Amino acid sequence: MRQLSKLKLPAKLSNLRKFIDLVSKCAEDQGMNSEKVTDIGVATEEALVNICNYAYQGKIGEVKVTCMVDDENRFIIEIEDRGIPFDAKLLEDPNLTPDIDQRQVGGLGVFIIKELMDDVQYRREEDKNILILVA
Repeated sequence: MRQLSKLKLPAKLSNLRKFIDLVSKCAEDQGMNSEKVTDIGVATEEALVNICNYAYQGKIGEVKVTCMVDDENRFIIEIEDRGIPFDAKLLEDPNLTPDIDQRQVGGLGVFIIKELMDDVQYRREEDKNILILVA
């Protein structure tokens, strides 16, 4: 796997733009079209918002985003935090059949990530959550 770029900052919503800009630039540099770059940015933003809002339970921790390309030339975003364990892949997809005013508020972020990315992987290593987004 070849690393393209990485950025480690406090897990604060005010840092979202820096992370999204990094991921978007890396995806563009890999020749991805604007629609795919947008999808990657949205999926990354959804993951990071969840980390900023929930991983550290009111405290400020750090998050590291690394952009890579694997041997199959797939674009990989690795998002790492030391917050509470959370495997997003275990969440059931929301029921989208009721009218919007009948649905439960929230819970769409993980669904959006799964829909926009080619693959989503999670592992817990030592005290770290590692979320892998594959485009």
